[in-house]
Amino acid sequence: QVQLVESGGGMVQPGASLRLSCLVSDGSLSRYVMGWFRQAPGREREFVAGVGRLSGRTDYEDSVKGRFTISRDNAKATLYLQMDSLKVEDTAVYYCAAKDGYSLPRVREEYDYWGQGTQVTVSS
Repeated sequence: QVQLVESGGGMVQPGASLRLSCLVSDGSLSRYVMGWFRQAPGREREFVAGVGRLSGRTDYEDSVKGRFTISRDNAKATLYLQMDSLKVEDTAVYYCAAKDGYSLPRVREEYDYWGQGTQVTVSS
């Protein structure tokens, strides 16, 4: 099974930037639709952003649109989430996810593989 290894989380002040990375084992990134989800304490896990396998289509949750950018580098087998203008409400554990097929759902149950999660804390 594919394994996802995340990095890039940390603690920053409001307005700062972070870039999350998700390395896909065996260089198999091109086989999957990829997404980022996040879960804050006491809240449900929510879709943040997704990117298609071949089309390059992207999809963003409204609260991050214009601030976050999802991208993939198939040659490096790495998925990225560039997060700019971070807000306190962005604080959460962020998860990298992968799924077979070609659709780009926002439903977490549709994804087949998950990373370990990385903590992002935005605090003044």
